[in-house]
Amino acid sequence: MYIRRMFINGEWIKSHNDRTRDIINPFNQEVIATAAEGDKATAQEAVNAARIAFDSGDWRNISATERGKLIFKVADFIERDKEELAELETLDTGKTIAESRADMDDIAGVFRYYAGLADKDGGEVIESPIPNSSSKVVREPIGVCAQITPWNYPLLQASWKIAPALAAGNTVVLKPSEITPLTTIKVTELIEEAGIPNGVFNLVLGAGDTVGQELVDNKMVDLVSFTGGIHTGKKIMKAAADSMKNIALELGGKNPNIVFADADLETALDQALNAAYFHAGQVCCAGSRLIVEDKIHDSFVSQLAERVKKIKLGNGFDETTQSGPMISAEHREKVESFVAIGKQEGATLLAGGERPDSPELQKGFFYRPTIFTDCTTDMEIVQEEVFGPVLTVERFTTKDEAIQLANDSIYGLAGAVWTENMLKANHVAAELRMGTVWINDFHPYFAQAPWGGYKQSGIGRELGKPGIEEYTEVKHIFLNTKPEPIYWFK
Repeated sequence: MYIRRMFINGEWIKSHNDRTRDIINPFNQEVIATAAEGDKATAQEAVNAARIAFDSGDWRNISATERGKLIFKVADFIERDKEELAELETLDTGKTIAESRADMDDIAGVFRYYAGLADKDGGEVIESPIPNSSSKVVREPIGVCAQITPWNYPLLQASWKIAPALAAGNTVVLKPSEITPLTTIKVTELIEEAGIPNGVFNLVLGAGDTVGQELVDNKMVDLVSFTGGIHTGKKIMKAAADSMKNIALELGGKNPNIVFADADLETALDQALNAAYFHAGQVCCAGSRLIVEDKIHDSFVSQLAERVKKIKLGNGFDETTQSGPMISAEHREKVESFVAIGKQEGATLLAGGERPDSPELQKGFFYRPTIFTDCTTDMEIVQEEVFGPVLTVERFTTKDEAIQLANDSIYGLAGAVWTENMLKANHVAAELRMGTVWINDFHPYFAQAPWGGYKQSGIGRELGKPGIEEYTEVKHIFLNTKPEPIYWFK
């Protein structure tokens, strides 16, 4: 039996005790691969390799241009192997093959962006107020970076972390979600093929409560970057405080999608579907809170419900499929528990709220796209991140009320506003306490623009120039060009 292995200090290794984990296709529960299952000792071995590579290796000291060239190679290899990577991603997550192909294009773009950015920041000269001196600020790599990635966008989220960390001159220990590691294993092969030195990039597999916990606790780790749930993020933040590690956290959102009566309603309607149900709603920036102006509410929601009922669920490799399954039985049960809570709270179930009954979907973790109306912000179904195909609908009368509703959340990742009045749109965008605000659109992101959240949606930013700055320390270098004694102590 072929077992996908871990990669430490340039070698592909099994787990110390030969433990393995079966990787399941969420469409039909078939075993698609078997992967090594790491443990605390494996994580320690990876951290040791990364520490030695950073402290004694050449990676941080070679020219940024040379680092960029190697990262460009990784991008080229991702483009070359795009179809293989996309197929692995669809097998692993259940998402449609069209989504997976688009992800691979974006991933190659992320590596290219940071490869190009590697040699673009030579520091900043500051005009010193002290005579006979010069002053400059430089950015240096932070050190050993532990990176923990989620299951919904396994390789995309990994690329947001790997590319800037390597471009800045750091060494990396990456732990993907234990249920979706296949594309990360494949891209590790590409990193090896590109010629990244041994110990610079290390891959460990295994559960969060063993491997992940060791990466967070290990005092030789300088930074932990985590994308995932808010409760795990808070635990990481507390644990990292013990050794004062740097942290970067992207912890999801409960994202409002505000529709004014003067919007292009056909486009807003179509985009509301995409916002809420893309990748079965398993998206950190899903537009899972629809906030609609009173005067169009009934008509807009009625049309939305009719379209929701027509969403085609199925195999991600079927080109006619519009939405795939949930990631696992456990996650579907979690979504179902939220739907039960919504009913108990008095929200009106307008569509979905059940598993599909078609025989061809019985083996997969499918759930019908769901709409709740008559929702208010004090409901748990409105406040908590469901992370599934569940949309809540609220209504408003005034612009200020829309802003108040949208901001009434512990989260602040993203949101959107739909109106053809640009003065109103820009005013609302300015008032929303979120890391990204879309005007007359939903979901676009790109490597050049920073991504992250306000409030409890996280700390720090990925992508854009801030994405590489997260992986650097700032150093001020002062030079006295005419040193002489000052005789303070005579």
